[in-house]
Amino acid sequence: MTIRSVLVIGGTGFIGRHVVRQLSALGLQVRIPTRRRERARELILLPTVDVVQADVHDEAVLHALVASADAVINLVGILHGDFQRAHIDLPRRVVAACGEHGVRRLIHVSALKAAADAPSAYLRSKAQGEAVIRAADARIDATIMRPSVVFGPEDHFLNLFATLVRRLPVLALACPQARFRPVYVHDLARVMVAALHDAQTFGQTYELCGPRIYTLRELVEYVMATIGVRRPVIGLGPALSMLQATMLEHLPGRLMTRDNVLSMRVDNVCAGPFPDLFGIEPTPLEAVAPMYIGGVTPRSRYRWFRYRARR
Repeated sequence: MTIRSVLVIGGTGFIGRHVVRQLSALGLQVRIPTRRRERARELILLPTVDVVQADVHDEAVLHALVASADAVINLVGILHGDFQRAHIDLPRRVVAACGEHGVRRLIHVSALKAAADAPSAYLRSKAQGEAVIRAADARIDATIMRPSVVFGPEDHFLNLFATLVRRLPVLALACPQARFRPVYVHDLARVMVAALHDAQTFGQTYELCGPRIYTLRELVEYVMATIGVRRPVIGLGPALSMLQATMLEHLPGRLMTRDNVLSMRVDNVCAGPFPDLFGIEPTPLEAVAPMYIGGVTPRSRYRWFRYRARR
């Protein structure tokens, strides 16, 4: 299979920007549809990247985009909103367009712990999207990626906690014992780019996690230690976590919803190690996070160079 051009749906998002940069570095032609082209200013400057203003939920538009590609990467995911439209209907339309135009290669990003019987609508909808992909196995060569929570510059995870800790005198923390195994965005992008041409990954599903498990409280405490700000952290039980989410989901920005709380009732931890197939040693959070949540300092640079030298 020769792949020269890739359609990246969701390419202007946090993960998508890293994937696009790596695809462009390999000389592949990359097309990124977006409803707001101005959101992708830095991607427009990449030599092999074409950012087009388009609505991928419009079936005719999506078919036209897929028809000109050799492969499709679908990164679309939302934490609240219309899960049916984003996580189920869109994958169905992508599969149909790939089948009609003879585009066999598809990489689809789902979510760790997606399951039909999961406690949250988010995880159930992600599982339904996966089912759509698997049902088309005879028509396409698909690979499903299931990452844990993703960290890296411009993430909406550690950066959010850093902002809250700086602004609030006390942090009331929902689900403090929820467990995560965060994966570095650059590692996740490397896996997707490596899998693109690898026939061994066809029809496979990969769980992708970092090297260490943290509770949510531990992550917040790590952020505080890194930025040098101490705040009291009050861990909320199940009932108060839901009450807090009920209030927050009605405020601008929707920092948290009740469905988010339900998602955190399932440990966001991989069942096994990082897949050996990709030859990647997952990056520890401590090697990268200080560079972007605490600012670049001699100490944070030292940690990064020490990690790169494997010392």
